[in-house]
Amino acid sequence: VQLQASGGGLVQTGGSLRLSCAAPERTFSGGFMGWFRQAPGKEREFVTGIRWSNGATYYAGSVKGRFTISRENAKNTIYLQMNSLQPEDTAVYYCVGRIRHHVLYYSADVYNYWGQGTQVTVSS
Repeated sequence: VQLQASGGGLVQTGGSLRLSCAAPERTFSGGFMGWFRQAPGKEREFVTGIRWSNGATYYAGSVKGRFTISRENAKNTIYLQMNSLQPEDTAVYYCVGRIRHHVLYYSADVYNYWGQGTQVTVSS
């Protein structure tokens, strides 16, 4: 299963970016999709996720109120709207998917499917 992520780039502090991630057909329709990120020298961390069946969303504390995850069923695509970006948001962002929801959705270990990563750089 190939996840296609796009939308990264360079933005100034306070700016916005939108990432998207497309899944083939309805692979994750009963499961979960989301985003992790990894900054240089740091461990990969959970950013946000969405439960496909009911639209329940989950956020890391560091992005709550600034980032919004959404889904578009017809396109099997999720979006990550990132507002009020800060230099500490600079990282490679990875789209992830699970065929079934997992209670440990915030752990990178439970994901079988990863996108190729897209770079987000926030300049100060």
